[in-house]
Amino acid sequence: MDAKHPVRTTEKTLALVEELMEKGPCGVTELASDLQMGKSAVHNHLTTLQKHGYVLKDGDDYRVGLKFLEVGGHSRKSMEVYQIAEPEVKSLAADTGELANLLVEEQGMGVYLMRAKGDDAVDLDTYAGLRTNLHTTALGKAILANLPESRVDEIIERHGLEQKTPKSIGTRQELFEVLEAVRERGYAIDDGERLEGLRCIAAPIKSSSGEVLGAISVSAPASRVSDEDLHGALPERVLSAANVVELNINY
Repeated sequence: MDAKHPVRTTEKTLALVEELMEKGPCGVTELASDLQMGKSAVHNHLTTLQKHGYVLKDGDDYRVGLKFLEVGGHSRKSMEVYQIAEPEVKSLAADTGELANLLVEEQGMGVYLMRAKGDDAVDLDTYAGLRTNLHTTALGKAILANLPESRVDEIIERHGLEQKTPKSIGTRQELFEVLEAVRERGYAIDDGERLEGLRCIAAPIKSSSGEVLGAISVSAPASRVSDEDLHGALPERVLSAANVVELNINY
C-alpha cells in the first residue's frame, strides 16, 4: 500500500539503512554518491541513527546496528504462529536431519521467521528476517495456494514473477496451474526454483477459519531427495508438523 503523504525525510533514512544492509559498511561519501544525497544530509541521518543504536560507526564507515535485531526479535516473539511452531520446526529438523523452515507472508513477500538445522542440513543463505519472492519457494507456494485469487494477482502486480533460476515460475498461468496442484495434494514443492540443486517440501499452516497463517518446510540437496521422496514419507512428515501446529493454534 502506498502512503498518501509519504514523509521524505523518513524515506531517506530508510534508504540509507537498506543501502547499508545491501552493501555492508560504507562511508558517508560512498553513500551520498550511491543515493544521490548531499554528504551533510547523509551524515546527519547516520549520526541520528547512531545516537539511537540503529547504526554503528567503525572508523570512517557506518554499519547496521543490532538494535534492529531487538526490534525484529520483539516482532517475531509477539507472533502466535512463531511461538507455537518453533518447537515443531526444531523437531522436524531433528527427525529428518535436514533444514526446517517457518515462513509467513507480509506485504506480498515471504519472510523467514526461523530455521532449524538437522545433523545433515546444508547451510543456505536464509536467515530469520530474510524476505523472498513467494512464487520461488515451496513455502511461498503453500501460502499462495491458500490465498484468494485476487490477492495472488495483487502480489504478482506488485512484485512480479522474477525467475531466480531456469526452473522458476515465470508466468501467471503457470503459477495458477501449480497452485491448483498444491491445493489438490495439500503440499508444495520447490525443485531448484530459488536455488539450483535444492529441493523443498512445504505445507501451509491454517487457522480454524481457513486463513493461511504461514508455512513450514524441509529443504535438502536434490541428491538426497529423490522423485519418490517428493511424494512419499517426507511430505507426510511435513504435513504432520503443520497439522500439529494448527491443532495447537486452534485448540
